[in-house]
Amino acid sequence: MSESNAPAISNPVEYIQHHLTNASLGGHPKALVDFDVFFIDTFLVTVILAGLVAFVAWRIGKNLDPDKPTGMQNVLETVVEFVNQQVKDIFPNADRLIGPLAITIFVIVFLMNLMDIIPVDLLPGLVTGVASAFGADPHHVFAKFVPTTNLDTTFALALIVFALIIFYNIKSKGFVGYMKMFLFHPFGKFLIPVNIIMTAIEEIAKPISLGLRLFGNMFAGELLFLLIALLGFAWAMPGQVVLGVLWSIFHLLVIPLQAFIFMLLTVVYLSLASQGVDEH
Repeated sequence: MSESNAPAISNPVEYIQHHLTNASLGGHPKALVDFDVFFIDTFLVTVILAGLVAFVAWRIGKNLDPDKPTGMQNVLETVVEFVNQQVKDIFPNADRLIGPLAITIFVIVFLMNLMDIIPVDLLPGLVTGVASAFGADPHHVFAKFVPTTNLDTTFALALIVFALIIFYNIKSKGFVGYMKMFLFHPFGKFLIPVNIIMTAIEEIAKPISLGLRLFGNMFAGELLFLLIALLGFAWAMPGQVVLGVLWSIFHLLVIPLQAFIFMLLTVVYLSLASQGVDEH
């Protein structure tokens, strides 16, 4: 442990920066927002997790047994019943899309977050070892395996929800009714310019808050795991183990909680969007 952590101890800033850097293609280093960059690790992990969810759902659905359910069937039924109950409580008149959408969001965000429990040096170390075996410089090999610690992932999820918010607003109010919401909400017809600004800020804040909340919590959790990993001195080893275990236990509460909050707010926003237009 001390030997593997020696470079980290000698240069902790470089260690943290290396672990928080994605394996990517393209991009411009000085660009604040860059649509040319492709995050290889985030994409692969997300696809693998989505494929795993699809395979397990297909396998369990193919072998459903109401009399003798398997352990995994019980787990999935519990998740489905829990999420469906939340949807019924928040969005009683939800259409057939909302339930599957909420379940999908909860499960995929939970699994993305769960990648944070894997020891911070395990998977990056494997990737670095394989790359080094092929002659690559380990200092230029990056791998980040928690998709929700990437702002692009959380904002992509949030923008999908935002698109659905707009869709349900137009579906329930009509395009003209949706425009009226910007004109007459929240202060009535005598303050239309103010209404437009306030309503636009209110709507834009929804995806921003969704994306930033999930990213912030998961990024902070990953960073704290890295800081604990830096306690590689022999005398600090017991403290490293204790802190790592305690933070892992706490993080096991944060992981489902953040998935639940993201799912719950999605249902709340879509429920609000499905309400009829107010008359002013």
